Amino acid sequence: MSRLFSTGSVLGAGGSKMASNFRKVTHCIFDMDGLLLDTEKLYTEVTQSIADPYGKIYTWEIKQSIMGLQREAAAVAIIEALDLPMTPEEYVRISTEKINQLMGNCKMMPGAERLVRHLHQNNIPIAVATSSGADSVKVKTKNHQEVFELFHHKVMGSSDAEVKEGKPAPDIFLVAASRFPDKPSPDQCLVFEDAPNGVTAGVSAGMQVVMVPDPNVNEDQRKHATVVLNSLEEFQPELFGLPAFK
Repeated sequence: MSRLFSTGSVLGAGGSKMASNFRKVTHCIFDMDGLLLDTEKLYTEVTQSIADPYGKIYTWEIKQSIMGLQREAAAVAIIEALDLPMTPEEYVRISTEKINQLMGNCKMMPGAERLVRHLHQNNIPIAVATSSGADSVKVKTKNHQEVFELFHHKVMGSSDAEVKEGKPAPDIFLVAASRFPDKPSPDQCLVFEDAPNGVTAGVSAGMQVVMVPDPNVNEDQRKHATVVLNSLEEFQPELFGLPAFK
């Protein structure tokens, strides 16, 4: 059953109240990991495998705090949280090797391909804004190239010099908006995110944010999102002035 929330209030299934609460948008910007691609479980496996030799446990509380961070910032945070005897550079090297081995067969999240294709077919400009680097994105999207080619552009925070600060700073979403040919204002853009840090980044950029969180994400980490859904399958484009599914 759909669970739709708008700035803290539960909304009915009819949608009439929702439509009056949301701004019409013209452009959509998507996070990738955990939102378009089912990679978060694999990231947990990678991190735990690095922590195992030292008898450390990569808990959900730690994971929630680092979701959405750029590669180097995440490495620093994980090393500190788990007290690992390695440098951030060593962690990035080891984790990248493991990620490249695991991520090639990741699947798309429920409803993701349908929504991306729908928006593209209706000429809604779409972009990806991911904290991953270009090398990582290439590995994770290799089996889904047809879908990812539908995006006008991709901003990859860990390897993009124009993204000065990673999520939860707004930089990546502002950069993504600026690279559309018509350069929409932030209030014309709708962000899709799964991570609390990403939601904060989108809101800080002045954009509305559709959140599709992991079920373990705390309720207080969801409250700043414009809408909270269980799955992209529940998204109703017409509530934001976008073409409805047929």
